[in-house]
Amino acid sequence: MDGLAEDIHWAGARRSAICTAALFLAALLVLDAGAGELCVLRVALWAGLAALLFVILLPPRVSVRAGRLSTRGLLVGHSVRTDSLASLQWCDGVAQRVVLRDTEGSSVEIDPTVLTRNPAMWRRLDADTRTSVERGTLLLGSTELRELAEHIDRETARTVFRVSGLR
Repeated sequence: MDGLAEDIHWAGARRSAICTAALFLAALLVLDAGAGELCVLRVALWAGLAALLFVILLPPRVSVRAGRLSTRGLLVGHSVRTDSLASLQWCDGVAQRVVLRDTEGSSVEIDPTVLTRNPAMWRRLDADTRTSVERGTLLLGSTELRELAEHIDRETARTVFRVSGLR
C-alpha cells in the first residue's frame, strides 16, 4: 500500500472536457457561418470561450501516496501531508468538498467522489488520517472523518449492489 494511487477516472474526465469544449466551439462556428457573421475576430472570441469552458470543466488530477495527497490543476498544484493532518472539513451539499490542512499550513480541496470511485486512494488516505489521529495532530475533523468514511462505505456498497444486479 506504499505505492502511488491515482484517480483512474481522470483521463476520461479530461477527454469529456476536451470534447465538450470542442463541440461548443464547433456549434458556435457553424451558427456564425450559417448567419454569415464568421470573421477572424469572432473565431478568436469563440475559441477563447471554448478554452475557458475547458478550464472550468477540467477537474484537478488527484493522487495519494504514503504520507501525501496531491492535486494538480491546469497551472497549479497543491499537496498536504496526510500523516500529519491538522484539520479535515467535509462540506456536504450540492458541491461536496473535503478540505484537508496539515500541520505545516498546506491545504488541499478535493471532491469526495474521487475517493469513492478510487478505493486504493481512499484506503491510503484513511490509513494516513488514522496515523494523524494516533499522533494527536488531527484536532478538527474526527467526526467529519467518520462521516466521510461512512459515506464512502455506503456509496461503495451501493455500487457493488448495482453492479451485481442486487439493486
